[in-house]
Amino acid sequence: MNKLILGFWCLFLLSCSDGKELESELFVINCFPLDSIPANFPPIDYPKDNLPTKERIALGKKMFYDKNLSADKTVSCASCHFATRSFSDTINVSIGAHGREGRRNASPLHNVAYLPRIFKDGGIPSLELQIKAPIEDHLEMNYNMHELTLRISKDSLYQKWSRLAYDRSIDAFVITRALANFMRTLISGNSNYDKGKLDTTILNASAKRGMKLFYGEQAKCYSCHEGFNFTNNEYMNNGSHIVYKDTGRARITLKSIDHGKFKVPSLRNVALTGPYMHDGSYKDLWAVLDNYQKGGSGQWNQHPNISQITFSNQDKMDLMEFLQNLTDEEFLNNDSYVYSLNL
Repeated sequence: MNKLILGFWCLFLLSCSDGKELESELFVINCFPLDSIPANFPPIDYPKDNLPTKERIALGKKMFYDKNLSADKTVSCASCHFATRSFSDTINVSIGAHGREGRRNASPLHNVAYLPRIFKDGGIPSLELQIKAPIEDHLEMNYNMHELTLRISKDSLYQKWSRLAYDRSIDAFVITRALANFMRTLISGNSNYDKGKLDTTILNASAKRGMKLFYGEQAKCYSCHEGFNFTNNEYMNNGSHIVYKDTGRARITLKSIDHGKFKVPSLRNVALTGPYMHDGSYKDLWAVLDNYQKGGSGQWNQHPNISQITFSNQDKMDLMEFLQNLTDEEFLNNDSYVYSLNL
């Protein structure tokens, strides 16, 4: 309750501020600490050349919502990563600059700070390097870092923020580091499931039965979706397709054994991150559970844990109820993640 009151008070004061953009954004960040980490989460491993500061976070947030980062000025990072959907999209594959359709379903960005590699195929080793990929991909922002730097370097506000944040003029280093800095603040770990560890009355009977299934030997969901972030960060073929047009991890390793393998996703906020699978071809969680119930499509390299499960409809409803309780409402409705001023 105190945090909620503080949030409303901060927003009220912001509305009465003098309108200076940087000061306003820093004020919001001070009101909603973006670097708080749940007690059961490990510390974040920050790059030595990109340690977090409020100025860097504010600059990265401005860029995240800025459509000037795309060639035709129609697409920002936020165009495909909605805060209220755990920074995922609502459609199968996102629409990029010039109306071009992307290749894969946009991944949610919660807890991306903890990912050892980025993208569904693990093709990028760090957030900083990842920033270039959507900017330069012709199906996404269709731009390049050189032209982007020239465009936004003409903006005196960006130059001011860049100096304050990194003590240098705006360039590719600043763009990639600032965006990565903001994205590392997207920490989600306060769902009913988390609260239920301290208060056993929070989860209802159905959710508790679902949790027992999740961690039991009947469903074995925990074998892939483990730990604080509900993922083992490995790459697996889960038998979601009969034919994989997207080769997945094999695109990176060039090994046939990796065909159709994709990173095991985090299940935090999973009820709001559909549609599901690498191509968004599964409309809802019920379809996902159906796939696992039948044991997948029987791919030759399908993970051995994907085998036929005897589920009743009540079992599936209980699992669904448990997954619903992995939603972190405080994270999804945190105004500090939303850009407060027009660009």
